[in-house]
Amino acid sequence: MQEALDHIDLKILCLLQEDAKMSIKDMCEILHLTKTPVYERIKRLEQEGYIQGYTVVLDTKKIRKSISVYCFISLEAQKGRHMDAFLEEVKSYKEIVECSVVGGDFDFLLKVIVEDLEAYYAFAKNKLASIPAVGLVKSAFVLDAYKEAHKFPLL
Repeated sequence: MQEALDHIDLKILCLLQEDAKMSIKDMCEILHLTKTPVYERIKRLEQEGYIQGYTVVLDTKKIRKSISVYCFISLEAQKGRHMDAFLEEVKSYKEIVECSVVGGDFDFLLKVIVEDLEAYYAFAKNKLASIPAVGLVKSAFVLDAYKEAHKFPLL
C-alpha cells in the first residue's frame, strides 16, 4: 500500500528533479536528516512508482542541428480502435518524443524532433500521414525554445 507523500518526500523529489546525481550526503545536509531515512525514503519512492527512472537532460544544440515541431492531429473518426491504433503506431517512431491525447479541435498533440524541414516533410508524408484514420495534421515549428522545464511543480 502506498503511503501519502509528506513534506520530506516532496522535498526529496524536488532535489532529485533538480539534480538526479545529488549525493545522499548532500541531501542529508539540506534535509537535516541522516543517511538511512533519506535512502529508505528514496527506495520507497522508487518502489511505489513515484520515481519512474533517472535521465539526463541534453544540450541538443551541441549535439546536432534539429528542429522541433508540434503536430496537432485529428482522426477521421474518434473511435476507440482508431485511437488505440494511432497510439500504438506512435510508439514506434523515434522522432515523436511526446504524445498527448487532447480535447478541443484536435485529438492528439505530438512533439516531433527531426534534423530539418526536409526531414519533417518526409516524416509527415511517409509516417504520420500513413497511419490509418489520420484525417488532419497541422504543424507548428519551434523557432526558439525560451523555457523547457522537465520538472513537475511540487512545492
